[in-house]
Amino acid sequence: MNAFSKSIIAASIATASMLSGAAAAAPFNEFTVAPINGTYANFVADKITGNYTEQATFNPDGTFSVSLVWTAGQFVGNKGNTAYQSYQTGLGATYGLFATYAAGGTYSMNGSITTFNFSPGSGNLSLFLDSTLGAAGGETLLGSGNPISGQGTLDPMLSTCQSPSNPGGRGINCGDFGASNSFMLTDAGKSFFILPNPFYSLSFQSGHLNNFTPAGTQTINGSLDVVFSGEPTDVPEPASVALLGLGMLGLYAARRRNKQSA
Repeated sequence: MNAFSKSIIAASIATASMLSGAAAAAPFNEFTVAPINGTYANFVADKITGNYTEQATFNPDGTFSVSLVWTAGQFVGNKGNTAYQSYQTGLGATYGLFATYAAGGTYSMNGSITTFNFSPGSGNLSLFLDSTLGAAGGETLLGSGNPISGQGTLDPMLSTCQSPSNPGGRGINCGDFGASNSFMLTDAGKSFFILPNPFYSLSFQSGHLNNFTPAGTQTINGSLDVVFSGEPTDVPEPASVALLGLGMLGLYAARRRNKQSA
């Protein structure tokens, strides 16, 4: 999947990557990966690191919607302490991983600090395997889920954030975020994440925000890490998975819940 295609996804689906909460405290639970094509040996990891780009729209009524594409960079093991290289896992060498994530919510401002919260069930998470590293037709859906909770904070006055209002700042870390989501593997996902079986029912995302202005439509980027937790009975399973067309790109997968019966 090429960068142009990913930008189409990012402009077409809403996400909550700027959100922080339970993700920060998520444990490093181990999982076993069976890389595609049998070129690489199975390995055990407990975290996936990467970077994201999103477009966010902030409305005058205090609501927002965002669209994100996350690209995995490395698997990590040993309780988050050991980063594996591509020659060990194949990630980036023979296959890629990317995710789209959708949600909406509310934001509030207190001086220079902006706080974000999103509404549970307001979007979707889809994790894909890219078996052709950019060539068309290489995307396979591995898993889907729905937002459960999330929160984030933007503070351009942090000493680690250089911004127009804080020219003395050093760096690009202008806030943090996290989100928790339900998560369910597809059959293809069960062939990639082979243990535990059944797999974890929750995914947790956390990372940092570069500076942006929470007004109108903005492009935001930063780092985003993923861990997994939960038992299959921890959260209700989404009722269905829909595949939606996205212009020139083709497909992305979105999971949504049925409305509860009266």
